[in-house]
Amino acid sequence: MTSECAGKSSWPELLGKKGEVAAATIERENPLVNAVIVLEGSIVTQEILCTRVRVWVDHSGIVTRVPTIR
Repeated sequence: MTSECAGKSSWPELLGKKGEVAAATIERENPLVNAVIVLEGSIVTQEILCTRVRVWVDHSGIVTRVPTIR
């Protein structure tokens, strides 16, 4: 599904970075998406949206998963 979305869709280089920095980078590199910071363990919906990138962080605010359009 993500291949149908416009612009950059994955940011492996942000793994281990601060969540706020990652979110700003994602929105700068693909202005068509909204980066949403989510705490690991949170319950989220499963639908895939081309306008959303979840930035999963731990309690320290560090990115724990590769951010992708999902």
